[in-house]
Amino acid sequence: MTQWQQAWSVDEGVEVARSLLRRVTGSEPVGFWASPGRVNLIGEHTDYNGGLCLPIALPHRTYVAASPRRDGRARLVTGLADGQTWEGELSEIAPGSVSDWVAYCGGPAWALREAGFPVPGFDLAIASCVPLGAGLSSSAAVECAVGLALAELAERPLDGDDPARAQLAALCVRAENEVAGAPTGGMDQAASLRTIAGHALLLDCLDGSVRHIPFDLERAGLELLVIDTRASHSLADGQYAARRADCERAAGQLGLSALREVSDLTGALDLIADEVTRRRVRHVVTEIARVTRFVAAAEDGDWQLVGSLMNESHDSLRDDYEVSCVELDVAVAAARSAGALGARMTGGGFGGSAIALVRADDASSVADA
Repeated sequence: MTQWQQAWSVDEGVEVARSLLRRVTGSEPVGFWASPGRVNLIGEHTDYNGGLCLPIALPHRTYVAASPRRDGRARLVTGLADGQTWEGELSEIAPGSVSDWVAYCGGPAWALREAGFPVPGFDLAIASCVPLGAGLSSSAAVECAVGLALAELAERPLDGDDPARAQLAALCVRAENEVAGAPTGGMDQAASLRTIAGHALLLDCLDGSVRHIPFDLERAGLELLVIDTRASHSLADGQYAARRADCERAAGQLGLSALREVSDLTGALDLIADEVTRRRVRHVVTEIARVTRFVAAAEDGDWQLVGSLMNESHDSLRDDYEVSCVELDVAVAAARSAGALGARMTGGGFGGSAIALVRADDASSVADA
């Protein structure tokens, strides 16, 4: 039987975060902040190659309740780890000093302080309805919500305009890379902080620029299903880092700073002897091209082509980049067989979620497939 995971309302999210903090401190927080998870429509494993990607924000969000302290200490409580708490000196939150959920939840404090923000001591509670380990950027949603809160506690808020949000996104990437030890690119944090309602975010990871692409599926009589395979996904287990290292090595062999700079795929592949590396390069270069074609097709309302590009993307991730898994492949195949216009894995892979573009009338039958 299909189980639908609904997003919390804002009031529900705020109340869960408030209750967590009140349970620990006995007092009310000074404010609440939130940031969403994301689904990447297309453009997978392109961000750390300077490429293009096209995420949308989910209605599922991470909520933070926080208050400042005067003693230079930090106290974290999270509903993500069965209400666990951590308390220590603010200076203890640093690369190599904290791990697991504390690194993700506390890492933005270190990144903001490194950037010169006068982050005070704080009490902070984190609650989230973004599914964990599902490839929907639950970690970025945590980092960005915490970053918004701590920047405001430091009296230098970073939510006023896109340049400020882009700055916070970059700091949250640094927190995830250096404190949590996950060598991700910048797509997840950009999607969490820089998307706008009713639009997909065309992110150019070479220069950080964005373009907001109208994405009104309801008007087209379509829906996007997000399918959580329940195969747990982690970005810190070595596989993600190995793919990134493959790409950096290939770019070095080609004399390039990033694979985004490949202009002649056939010529580039001829210069690479190792077959595995050739497949990695082929995925990245063709995936970047698929993003451009996807955007053009969506703007033209050519949803059949959009679906075909989603299918091509999954096949490339499965065969050339080798980041899919049995559960993802089964979910994608079932959705396609049930009538989806297109289906693909989304996120870093090795588990997590798939997405399917479906006619609204077919949504229930595809979900039950």
